[in-house]
Amino acid sequence: MNQENNSRREFLLTGLLAAGAAVGCSSKKTPFEAGADEHAVASGKMVKLLSVDGEVIEVDQAFLKPVPNLPSVSNDEARVGMKGKKFVMVIDLSRCKNLRKCQEACNHMHHINPGQNWIKVYPMQDAEHTAPYWEPTTCMHCDEPPCVKVCPVDATFKREDGIVLIDSDRCIGCRFCMAACPYSTRVFNWSAPDIPAEVAAKPYSCESSVPQKKGTVGKCDFCPDMTRKGELPHCVSACPNGTFFFGDMNEDSVTNGSETFRFSDLIKDKAGYRLMEDLGTKPSVYYLPPADRNFPFKSGLEDDSTQKSSS
Repeated sequence: MNQENNSRREFLLTGLLAAGAAVGCSSKKTPFEAGADEHAVASGKMVKLLSVDGEVIEVDQAFLKPVPNLPSVSNDEARVGMKGKKFVMVIDLSRCKNLRKCQEACNHMHHINPGQNWIKVYPMQDAEHTAPYWEPTTCMHCDEPPCVKVCPVDATFKREDGIVLIDSDRCIGCRFCMAACPYSTRVFNWSAPDIPAEVAAKPYSCESSVPQKKGTVGKCDFCPDMTRKGELPHCVSACPNGTFFFGDMNEDSVTNGSETFRFSDLIKDKAGYRLMEDLGTKPSVYYLPPADRNFPFKSGLEDDSTQKSSS
């Protein structure tokens, strides 16, 4: 019986290698080939794999090659988040000049479709006789996110660290979350993203939100892949005026890379507030009023253009 099983295994393995050669892979060694790594030595530890024909085969672990560009964590781990953290963002409206470096960095790093923006910068004026100012708007990463409550497939979810993400592998494109979001921060991918082949070939990660997928919803994700590495979100590091602060509420600390403050003191001393607090969404994004502004409003007008978002 063992001899019969061994013969069947060898037959399947030979068939798998032959199939690889048939599709043009003959010039590139397969992950299951002993010669794929000239220094590999059989370990005797066998791993069960599913062949392209749906057959279960066993291969020596020593001859397996790692898959490149795997995310640092699995999507299951990404759905949990970073334990013990509660991420928060503070946006100082007195510093925004409408340069939109935050927007450019976000679009570039997430390979967002042309015409779409996850960060929008709006011209605002509170009353007729008050001065206008610029207001960058991101996903609010609410503690009570209405988008999560309406998603029928659990594609939109809230993590233990407060970050609200979208798993595009689950998203069915119903757009219920877009209708539920009172901040209008989500966009719909009507077409396939125009991204480099090497990016498109990467395994999808809901922490990096890359690669984006046609027929799904996208939004600001607070760059959890960066925070996991101890780095700041791209919008924070890209702003030359230090408009964005990011940090951990549990540590009571936020920074823009060059300045660090106690979160509680900054909000109290600068009269920080959140948008639409009466809705009970409890946003994780706070704003500091546009008092003692660094730049006159008109200085950003030459960079202003109509904000575009697909819905």
